[in-house]
Amino acid sequence: MLHNDTFLRALMRQSTDYTPLWIMRQAGRYLPEYNATRARAGSFLDLCKNPNLATEVTLQPLARYPLDAAILFSDILTIPDAMGLGLYFAEGEGPKLERPLRNEWEINNLSVPDPDTHLSYVMNAVSQIKRSLAGSVPLIGFSGSPFTLACYMVEGGGSEDFRHIKGMLYRRPELLHQILEVTTESVILYLNAQIAAGAQAVMVFDTWGGTLTTPAYQEFSLQYLRRIAAGLTQHAEGRKVPNIVFTKGGGLWLESIAEAGFDAVGLDWSIELSEAKRRVGEKVALQGNMDPSVLFGSPEAIEKEVERILTSFGPHPGHVFNLGHGISRFTSPEHVSVLVDAVHKVSRKLHQKG
Repeated sequence: MLHNDTFLRALMRQSTDYTPLWIMRQAGRYLPEYNATRARAGSFLDLCKNPNLATEVTLQPLARYPLDAAILFSDILTIPDAMGLGLYFAEGEGPKLERPLRNEWEINNLSVPDPDTHLSYVMNAVSQIKRSLAGSVPLIGFSGSPFTLACYMVEGGGSEDFRHIKGMLYRRPELLHQILEVTTESVILYLNAQIAAGAQAVMVFDTWGGTLTTPAYQEFSLQYLRRIAAGLTQHAEGRKVPNIVFTKGGGLWLESIAEAGFDAVGLDWSIELSEAKRRVGEKVALQGNMDPSVLFGSPEAIEKEVERILTSFGPHPGHVFNLGHGISRFTSPEHVSVLVDAVHKVSRKLHQKG
């Protein structure tokens, strides 16, 4: 039994006493306790692959702040790693893949990993985190989107211009579609395995979808997101398992994203919540969307921005407060306390008025 299901009810657009809150990348380098655990683990990848340590860091922000959800500590590139592309982390450079997909034969040999075999460490972490939470708040599972995974799989890491994958998109689109077919099936199986292991909501991060043109987004990202939404497990443990999609930079296509079949749409800070709500109507819940840089401001500035965002949405059901992207490693933990307290305090007043 969940003691606090406010987050799940908000995703399903049900009435809540306040606006629930969690923070993208909430278990991260801005927390000194996380840095201590990561140092003990030896490397980021070792931390991800150790269920005990993954559980420890997942719970750390909840020990500090009264957040309304936990999110599995993992990485979006676990799927490409399970496909044999060789995930590693270069100091100061972020994630890298040893064997990026550049040749047709490599793409044709790509296969869907069995999440319970090749990604069992993730499922073990989900189960262990769920037990440790003891019903306090829901646990979110997640995956990268097919297009975002494909970006890393073709580029071999992060990119400034995405020249390899965009070159493939315009030169050999059938090869990119082959990658996306395999990654879509992989994401569906992976998220459903997380749900079976105990995740009570799941989220798809389409981090690089916003780099595409409108026609390319429709063809190479959105159509595969629709298939994921249709393939996800809808109920587990006697209740709905809501799902969220987040396309960074996707405000231009908000109506199309809202019709993809997900329960909620995540927003970055480039769109006003009131405008987003007007455009999507009653179709989906909305999650977001404070600029993470606000947390570098004064406590008064943070509180003011929180109030502005909450007022913009209004005292309506269907809003989960979050940042518009992941929290910066340079953020003060004390400023996060200000954020969390302000969201709960201001939103309670708004909901009481509504």
